[in-house]
Amino acid sequence: MNTRVLRTELRRSAAPWAGLLVLGGSLAILFAIDGIWWRGTAGWTAQWTPMAMWTRWLLAFWWPLSVGAGALYGLRDARSGTAELFGTVPKPAWRRAALPAGAMAGVLMAGFGLVVAAGGVQVALGDTRYRPLGWVPISLVAVLALAAAAVFGMGVARAVPSVLTPPALVVLSLMTVAALLRFTTDGAVPSAPFAPNRFALLSPVTVDPRESLLTLSGSVHLGQTLWLLGLAATGFALLVAATRRARLLALVPVLVGAALALAVLPGDARRTYVVDAAAARPVCDGPVCVTTENRHRLPELSARGAEALHILHEVLGDRAPQAIREDAEPRALGGLRPVDAGTVLVDFDEREFAHASGRDLTRALVAQGLVPTCYARTDREGGMVEDAATQSVAASWALGESALVPVETPGTSMYDRQGWEDARTAWTAFAATPPAEQRARIAALHDAALSCSVDHRATVLAGTEGR
Repeated sequence: MNTRVLRTELRRSAAPWAGLLVLGGSLAILFAIDGIWWRGTAGWTAQWTPMAMWTRWLLAFWWPLSVGAGALYGLRDARSGTAELFGTVPKPAWRRAALPAGAMAGVLMAGFGLVVAAGGVQVALGDTRYRPLGWVPISLVAVLALAAAAVFGMGVARAVPSVLTPPALVVLSLMTVAALLRFTTDGAVPSAPFAPNRFALLSPVTVDPRESLLTLSGSVHLGQTLWLLGLAATGFALLVAATRRARLLALVPVLVGAALALAVLPGDARRTYVVDAAAARPVCDGPVCVTTENRHRLPELSARGAEALHILHEVLGDRAPQAIREDAEPRALGGLRPVDAGTVLVDFDEREFAHASGRDLTRALVAQGLVPTCYARTDREGGMVEDAATQSVAASWALGESALVPVETPGTSMYDRQGWEDARTAWTAFAATPPAEQRARIAALHDAALSCSVDHRATVLAGTEGR
C-alpha cells in the first residue's frame, strides 16, 4: 500500500523535477563547461577524493535550491485548501508527513547520487590505482545536506504558509552560504573570512579542491552530520506540529544539533582540511619516490629518472641531485616552495610534468634538476615564462640538442611570445661560447636557482654577472 502511494506521489507531484534539476544541472556544469575541474591531479575525474570534493562543491547551488524546493512542496496543502481536511483524518500526522518528505528528500538524494556515480565511473576507468574509502563520508554528508535542506524547507513552509516563504528561504540560504564560504588564505588551507571556522563549517559547501592530497577531517564529518540531523529533525517536527507550542518545541533539535556540532567542529582551519596520510605515503623505486596516490606514474618516472640523474651527474658532478621525489607539501597558491640541492622535486600539476612522457619527461627532470624553480607553473598558478625559458636553455644544452627545445608548450600571449623570443636569443649567444664557459655558466645558474634569485639567473646565463 505504502509503495503504491509513494509511486503515485512521485508520478503526480513536482518532487521528481527537483531531483532532475540537481542531476541535469550538475552534469551540465561539469561536462558542458571546460572549467578548472577538468585539469590537474585535483580534477574531478582524476582521483576519488577530488571527485567527491568537486561534487560537494556543487552544493553552493543545490543546497539553497533544495530549501526552496522543499518549501514550495510544503505549501501544497495550504494552496489546495486541504490542510484542515487532512487534520481531521485519524491517520497520525507524522505518517501523513513522512510520505511527501521522503519523496522530496529521496529524489534529491537520488539525483545527487547519480552525479557522484557519473564521476566515480570516470575515475574507475582512469589511470589511478589508488582506491581509498575516505571519499565516501564526503559524499554521504552532501546527500544528507540536500535531504535535510528539503525537509527543513517543507517544515518552515508548513509553519509559515506564505507564497513568499520559498523565495525568502532561497535568498536567505544563498546569503548564508556566501557568508560562510571558505577561501584560500596565505596558508595552505582555506578559511572563512566573515565567520569563525566552526560557524563556517555549518555550511556543507566545500571549496573547489586544488590539492588532491587534501581531504576533510573526521571531526568535520561528525560535526556536520550532527548539525544536519538536527536540521532535518526540526523540519520534520514543524511539518507535524499543529500548535504554537509544538512549533516552538520543534526548534529544539536544530539548536541541540548546532550546539553539538560547534563542540565537535574544529576551530582551526588547519584541522579542517588535512593531508590524507595514506594517499601521501611515499612509494619508491630506488632513488625515485612518488605518493601512493600517484604510484601508477612510478614505473616510467623511475626509468626516465635514472637517465636524468645520470645526465645531471655528468653536468654537475658531486653537486648533482641524488634523488627524485614528488612534491607533496601543501602550500598557498603562488607561494614559495623550498628547493633542495640533493633532490629533484616533481609536481604533476606543473605544465612541464602534467603530460610528459618518454624523452619529454627526461627533459623535464633534467630541467628541474639543473634549474629548480621556486614558483610552480600550473593551470592555477601562472608562474614565470622566464623560468621555463631558462630551464629550456639548460636542458637543451645538457641533452646535446642542436636547437632550443622548450620544456613546455609555449603560451600564445604577447608576454609569452616575448619571453620565448628572448630565450632563443639567449640560446644562440650561449651556444656560441666555448664548452668550458658553457659548463661554468650552467653550474653558476644552478647555484642561482637554488637561492631563488630570478634576476641573478638571467645575468648568469647571459654571462654578464659582475659586469
